[in-house]
Amino acid sequence: MPADFARPGTNRGIAMPSPRRRSVVYREVRHRIRDGDLLLFRRRAWIAALGRGVHSHAAKAAWWDGDLFCLEVRAWHGGRAVTLSSQVRRYPGQIDVFEVNPEDRWPQYDRRGAVRYMRRLAGCDYGYGRLALVGLRHLPVVRMFAGIESDDRLGNRRPPICSQACALADRLGGGVDPVPFLADRVTEPADLARSPFYRYQFTLVP
Repeated sequence: MPADFARPGTNRGIAMPSPRRRSVVYREVRHRIRDGDLLLFRRRAWIAALGRGVHSHAAKAAWWDGDLFCLEVRAWHGGRAVTLSSQVRRYPGQIDVFEVNPEDRWPQYDRRGAVRYMRRLAGCDYGYGRLALVGLRHLPVVRMFAGIESDDRLGNRRPPICSQACALADRLGGGVDPVPFLADRVTEPADLARSPFYRYQFTLVP
């Protein structure tokens, strides 16, 4: 495991600087997006504010017969695959693309395995109970006593939330835990954005 993985919790109490936005036209850079790259959505939402970040949703990119898809587990929809172009039109300037495994520093990482795992979540339910747990853990009194959950074996049999799905895909399908000291079930989009396993590339506009 690379030495620059930091323990979560050391930076969750302060707002972390977000990547400097570099807006690019989707059709001009779609060829630079690879299987398994991380898609983080910037939106004003409580999960972004509580997580001390700017992202409220996480998904993964995947190529399929020349079309680029967004694989996600989304509230009101569950697990699904939709074209990335449709999401860029719906959320212009809000989708940040993060390169997975920059400079191949984790040579054991399996992009195809991560995408395969994410594809197999299509049709699953959304983890509303898991979302409530994440929110509850941010309450001041609960946060004082809850501590940091680090056991990935707990709670993954129930429907996931978006960021949990991405963490599971990279850990179980890809062979690399992107946030190794934080359990999948409490991983939030902001935790993924802070992980050195992902590197910001650009923000998509139509």
